[in-house]
Amino acid sequence: MANTPKAKIEEKDLKGFKHFKVLNSLLERLHDTACDRDRAGNRKLHYDQYTALILLYFFNPVVTSLRGIQQVSKLKKVQRMLGCSRSSLGSLSEAARVFDADLLRGVIGELSEKLPAAKNNKELKDIRGIITLVDGTALSALPKLVKAMWGDADGQHGVKLHTQFELLKGVPVRMDLSDGDYNERTVLQSSLQADRVYVMDRGYAKFQLFADILNAKSSFVCRVRDNSVFEVLEDKTVSATAKPGEVLADQIVRFSGDQPKKAGMDKPLRLVKIVCEPRRKPQKTGRGGPEQGESLLVATDIMDVEAEVIALIYKHRWAIETFFRFFKHILGCRHLLSHCTNGIEIQTYSAIIACMLIALWTNRKPTLRTYEMLCHYMSGLASEEELLSHIENLQPQS
Repeated sequence: MANTPKAKIEEKDLKGFKHFKVLNSLLERLHDTACDRDRAGNRKLHYDQYTALILLYFFNPVVTSLRGIQQVSKLKKVQRMLGCSRSSLGSLSEAARVFDADLLRGVIGELSEKLPAAKNNKELKDIRGIITLVDGTALSALPKLVKAMWGDADGQHGVKLHTQFELLKGVPVRMDLSDGDYNERTVLQSSLQADRVYVMDRGYAKFQLFADILNAKSSFVCRVRDNSVFEVLEDKTVSATAKPGEVLADQIVRFSGDQPKKAGMDKPLRLVKIVCEPRRKPQKTGRGGPEQGESLLVATDIMDVEAEVIALIYKHRWAIETFFRFFKHILGCRHLLSHCTNGIEIQTYSAIIACMLIALWTNRKPTLRTYEMLCHYMSGLASEEELLSHIENLQPQS
């Protein structure tokens, strides 16, 4: 049976443009990017317009491809609201190569400043520094992405998305793409900032990284290996406010061996032993990561809060895993708009901006259900009243 041609996108299929107004001033700085190479002065598609079209693509399910973006750019409503003119496929393809993806980091940073942190989080009020969850996730479910960025060479293990996620705002503030074999600790070391509390799992446990974090005027909360070697300098009394059985030990220790000494980390650190759910590998497959006993060890340089606060910070790591599932839905269920590395990074950073816009529009952490409702609204399936009702029924951000 012959393929049915896709229906032409019309103006009535596109709604919700008023929610893009917050972007105007943020994207305006990108307008003249790459214009220096346009000596004839006939560039019609500018970086701010290209980014706005990508965001329209993310939020409107009737726009499913680069050709779909090209089609909607013909519509007067789109041209009026996004400030763009009709774009050709050639211009859209060229944009992915000539516009610098890294410039979108500045937009992400400014949007992050606009997002309010969660209120009424009394347990974490004494933590100095922005609690920043750090982890990487494989994008092996996107074979086109793997092929586009690194080909089909033997030994490649997909693409990894290295993410820094602000806990109290519920959004990522940085993402870096690399091949799946790239060292995640090296990625973090290259992007450390001051006044943060980096929360990390066991894969980041490296004394040189701990030293670099402290030198950057930040702190860390990181799980270390159960067989770590250390000298106990002090056994602290677990607070009476801790839940029974939540914290098994709170100690001041000095880690032993050449690595801590070489990194200058043979100084006292805090080690908190936390109760956790045991996890075993499936007997037949051996998959599912390393086995986990009934407790784990978390190292930190933070000395002035109770041990249960350190335990709570670490247990909040689940938030970044939840976000990965949400983010892969936005990024992974859509087509690649470009097959060049810079274009893929533009699409990835635009997806981060989409997450931040959801948080700004709703004053809630972005979730899959809210993203779907916004898509329904912008495609005309849901009314504004139904969208507002959905937002009002969301749990307050805490």
